[in-house]
Amino acid sequence: MYHVIRQGFCCLLFASVVASIGNCGQPVAQSERDCSAYLFAYFIGNGPGEEQIRFALSDDGYHFEALNNNDAVIDSSEISTSGGVRDPHVLRGVDGETFYMVVTDLHVPTMGWKNFAMVLMKSSDLVHWTSTKINIPETFPDRFGNVYRVWAPQTIYDPAEEKYMVYFSMKEGNDPDKIYYAYANEDFTGFESAPEQLYFSPTNSACIDADIVFKDGKYSMFYKSESGGGIRLAVSDRLTNGYQLHTSDRVDCSRDAVEGSGIFKLNDSDQYILMYDVYTKGKYQFTTSSDLRSFEVIDSEVSMDFHPRHGTVMPITGEERERLLRQWGDLSPVCESEHVNRLNVVVDHETGAIELPVKPDVDVTSLDPQFTVAHDADVLPKGPQDFSNGAVEYTVWFGKERAGTFDVSVVVNHNPVIPGYFADPDILYSHQLGRFFLYPTSDGFDGWSGTYFNTFSSTNLVDWVDERCVLDLKKDVEWADRHAWAPCIIEKKKDGGYLYYYYFTAAQKIGVAVASHPSGPFVDSGRPLIDFKPSGINRGQEIDPDVFHDPLSGKDYLYWGNGYLAVAELNEDMISIDRSTIETITPDGTFREGVHVFVRNGTYYFLWSENDTRDADYRVRYATAKSPTGPLEIADDNLVIAKSPDVGIFATGHCSTIQVPGTDQWYIVYHRFTYPKGIEMGAAAGYHREVCIDPIQFDDRGRIVRVVPTHRGVSSVVPLAK
Repeated sequence: MYHVIRQGFCCLLFASVVASIGNCGQPVAQSERDCSAYLFAYFIGNGPGEEQIRFALSDDGYHFEALNNNDAVIDSSEISTSGGVRDPHVLRGVDGETFYMVVTDLHVPTMGWKNFAMVLMKSSDLVHWTSTKINIPETFPDRFGNVYRVWAPQTIYDPAEEKYMVYFSMKEGNDPDKIYYAYANEDFTGFESAPEQLYFSPTNSACIDADIVFKDGKYSMFYKSESGGGIRLAVSDRLTNGYQLHTSDRVDCSRDAVEGSGIFKLNDSDQYILMYDVYTKGKYQFTTSSDLRSFEVIDSEVSMDFHPRHGTVMPITGEERERLLRQWGDLSPVCESEHVNRLNVVVDHETGAIELPVKPDVDVTSLDPQFTVAHDADVLPKGPQDFSNGAVEYTVWFGKERAGTFDVSVVVNHNPVIPGYFADPDILYSHQLGRFFLYPTSDGFDGWSGTYFNTFSSTNLVDWVDERCVLDLKKDVEWADRHAWAPCIIEKKKDGGYLYYYYFTAAQKIGVAVASHPSGPFVDSGRPLIDFKPSGINRGQEIDPDVFHDPLSGKDYLYWGNGYLAVAELNEDMISIDRSTIETITPDGTFREGVHVFVRNGTYYFLWSENDTRDADYRVRYATAKSPTGPLEIADDNLVIAKSPDVGIFATGHCSTIQVPGTDQWYIVYHRFTYPKGIEMGAAAGYHREVCIDPIQFDDRGRIVRVVPTHRGVSSVVPLAK
């Protein structure tokens, strides 16, 4: 919950102070400087390392870019009692050159939602800060000895008292959270006296996250009402008392629970932006208003390259913007060339090395990376360069100063095999067309919320063509419109032609669609094939199908399950199962999901994923059997593929395999965290995955030799005739 106090006229050079009052209760100076940018302060979550102060910048108040690679700009362990800080609020002092910040002292992983302290901070440049911790129960034991929540402090200047007032919410006993205030001492290291209650809720409901702004002679307090889950507005003529509820309705524009309102005035405009944390959905909402009473959503006009929690924005000068950029700005060149797999560019900030993964057919003797640099910086040289003899040096200029040099080299990697975010790959060799087809989950959506499937084709496992969408749940499936996951496919020759049966997960059920071409269009059967749990199973989800044709018996089988593994024979129509054949054959406690079955030299191999797909240790194990339904035999060392931290590869799981027809060449197709940024994304890496292919080999006893995942991937296989 970061909060930044706003200035009505932003940056003030206080030669003298007049009696009139500006926005946020700040005195208006006779001499002023215009602000040309904005500082966004925020934190990112409740997990380890996430409760830290972070900064971002914007030139227009709508488009924000994180500083310091979205890492902390102040170490919480050095300023707090708990090891974590949240809800900071930054105020420009009346001298125009001093900044005050207050933050909640709380580390959720160890404390839950109980805390006792806040931190007062002071700076002359927004870069270097001094700090003091205030433990409320210890400082005021007689009045507040039983307090166990001290949340979301903010600061405002009181011109009548000529003091800085800190306001925040506290909770003690069974009473609801209430909003209090106290005046800071002269050096901003403590309170002059015990806090007093600032706002009295007419419904006696819990109130937190207060945010006060002064406009048109009124103090408007926006706060979260815990009973209603939204932002309410109370108004007063005086800063420290008399607040009356403006309306019983929410003033935010969301139907979800929200918190952490932050208001700032756009530079050179009468418009204000009210933003707030839609914390149940993991997103922010931005709204605009000219009167602070009615608001309109402007989310489509806003962009951020980070995911903030309870943040606020303060206008700053160009000089302050430049100072922050020099301290924490990422002035690394950004590659915009379509000849480069841009998601997989590696930037080493310590050594200044940049590695560009180029596509296999790119002429590296004349490659233009088309570098751009953020924040008005420039990069030289321009145009095509010869990378065939090694790295090319690029220089970034910020104004007239050299901001850094980078040694840029190129590398040809075949992994990932398709650009963008995809996962759960299944692969097919089409005998009808003599081509390989890849069928993944469309990834990159928060909470695995994709709704469509694409496919890709190749003649050599290296060069892939996007065949576009083959099934869209919202358009093509009547019984489900969400969570399009983990498809699989089988080719069947019937009546002199070919049919393709495509099994897919939708809304935690399994469906089937049919087409006469491997790239569709596929027609859904009209109902889920699997929407029930096998007998005796009371856990897991009905997801991750795998289809298998047994060449020995001629039967076709469908496998599925999460937390359990089930199998059933498919009927001749391939769109229904023989329920009398359903068995549960879960191999062992490592089974999570993503089963894949194939046969080689009379041995049936069962591969599955262990752990959670958001876990860096997501990986594949296997068992063997003498029939498609087991019993399964598990070797002592049954790991197929796992992470390789030395080369930055993590979460290698949910695989399929492909045999090059007519040979004993086998390949494993799997997904991993996106490289190189995935390992830094936390749980979000679990839906920012990419598809890779590596060879898979067997020893002389038919055991799978553990696969070492690579960036290099596979070389072209010899194109095969139909």
